[in-house]
Amino acid sequence: MAKIEAARQRQSGAVATRKPRAAAAGAPDHAVRIVGGLWKRTRLAVARTPGLRPTPDRVRETVFNWLGQDLSGWTCCDAFAGTGALGFEAASRGASAVTLIEQDRALVLQLAATKERLGADMVQIQRGDGVAALSRLPPGSQDVVFLDPPFDADLFGPALRAASGAVRPGAFVYLEAPAAWSDAMLDAWGLTVVRHLKAGAVHAHLLRKCDPVPHA
Repeated sequence: MAKIEAARQRQSGAVATRKPRAAAAGAPDHAVRIVGGLWKRTRLAVARTPGLRPTPDRVRETVFNWLGQDLSGWTCCDAFAGTGALGFEAASRGASAVTLIEQDRALVLQLAATKERLGADMVQIQRGDGVAALSRLPPGSQDVVFLDPPFDADLFGPALRAASGAVRPGAFVYLEAPAAWSDAMLDAWGLTVVRHLKAGAVHAHLLRKCDPVPHA
């Protein structure tokens, strides 16, 4: 009996000290939800990808309130798509053409799976560099460009320059950044700040492309 009891104690100790298995790389960590429109409350998986930082649901809700909620007929580009939360939100709210640009292959595959699951025929997915893809868009072709580049990359200036060229006069650029941007900082690209909020470490900006100044 003593030997049996000792064996049980050893087994019990082994179970107690066993470490949980680590999550597989690339496995979904959590999810964000589409806030409004056709696919309201639809969950979008957020993979364990380094640097992936999807726009929180509450911030997205505020941003689309700024934009007027109904984006029927709009042409939009999400230049650093990640989970696609901003682009799919725009499509859910009526945008007629949405381009999602993402460089990471695994995230591109996830975007394609989400597009298929939703039947989002208005969404086009491109794998590539966000700034380069924006620069190739026809000038003045976009009603809104979403910019949420990696915070540790020096992409804000090039991305704002490219986005300014892609949107029509009077249209919008949404920018997420680790610090606030002022009109003086944006003047070189003909953009002005319409709305701004700080949520944790993130600054969310709605920028507007200035109308061209008429010649005298």
